[in-house]
Amino acid sequence: MTTGGTHGLRSEVCRDGAEFGRLAERWTSLYGRCSTATPFQSHSWLHSWWLSYGRPGALRLVLVRRKDGELVAAAPLMRAWRPLPVLTPLGGAITDFTDVLLDDACPEAVPLLARALAEAARGAVVDLREVRQGAASERILACWRGPRRRLADSLCLELPAVPMDALLARIPTGKAQQRVRAKLRKLDALGIDERVVTGEEVPAALERLLTLHQRQWRGRAVTVEHTSDRFAQHLARAVRPMVERGDAMVTEFRLAGDVVAADLTLMSPRLSGGYLYGADPVLRDRKVDVATMLLRHGARRSGGSGRVTLSLLRGDEPYKRHWRPERVPNQRLMMSGWGAAPLLWLLAGAAGARRWAGRQARERAWVGRVVGRLRGRTNGGGG
Repeated sequence: MTTGGTHGLRSEVCRDGAEFGRLAERWTSLYGRCSTATPFQSHSWLHSWWLSYGRPGALRLVLVRRKDGELVAAAPLMRAWRPLPVLTPLGGAITDFTDVLLDDACPEAVPLLARALAEAARGAVVDLREVRQGAASERILACWRGPRRRLADSLCLELPAVPMDALLARIPTGKAQQRVRAKLRKLDALGIDERVVTGEEVPAALERLLTLHQRQWRGRAVTVEHTSDRFAQHLARAVRPMVERGDAMVTEFRLAGDVVAADLTLMSPRLSGGYLYGADPVLRDRKVDVATMLLRHGARRSGGSGRVTLSLLRGDEPYKRHWRPERVPNQRLMMSGWGAAPLLWLLAGAAGARRWAGRQARERAWVGRVVGRLRGRTNGGGG
């Protein structure tokens, strides 16, 4: 489907996965002209994800082009029908940030992409999950002419992209800083070497990373998808071209010549984030703080690179908090035509109810832990 536009622009919807693959060069050019893009909007990541996770007939790439065919806007979406009809971003649960792409030098593409999205939705809700604050999708929301909602989504933690000494200064107490410095000295004393692998080495390095990841989580709760064949195939396709373009980095850490840890970091001009790592349990046995080792590596590579953000990506795990990161919630942006407004209100209401139930469960768990500790102290004092 192709429709006319203004300013010499036209919009279209691509539903063909093979054509998606052929868009690589033009998509990559647009990606480089969208300053808010994250690595998860790269063609390599999204097309590989589609090959592993896409459903036949569901692809909806909403595109805006110049007369010469150059892309100036793109919304990588797919159609879903359950529980309600929606257009939702490609990338799914394994993608930390979703967004549209907008050419910074072509503001006239914004309203045209918004109108094309409204036409493509046709009675469905455009449901954009995990949108980072300041993302290009906010410009679409701002000019949307129908019902719209903005909700909080997953929490992300972010640090400035500065050298390790500056990150240490964020730790509030001298004793805590001394403990981290002691961990860093231990890493140096053990002689753990780090090496960034080249593009041709990426496939074998990813296999080692996933093997280490499984060893690391053996006997404990793990994200099941990270152990699946389709996830491994997705990484194998996506990461090598991303490494070769500077959108990703795979690092191996060696101890006495053996690879004992590996890390996959995804990067854009403004942001870098550690996406996945694996560590041999031998490091845990030797009291190595793997999180500190990886953060130092990230700080070395990001500090002075021109990037402003060292993202810890989604999740509020306790080991991240002592660096005093900024808490930055992702957003969920919902838009529809007036005919689909009841669906939008229903979807937004259900999302709000789930978040409320989640908060209640977390609060009950917190109260239970506090009460348990108080009872333990009381019982101990009375013995």
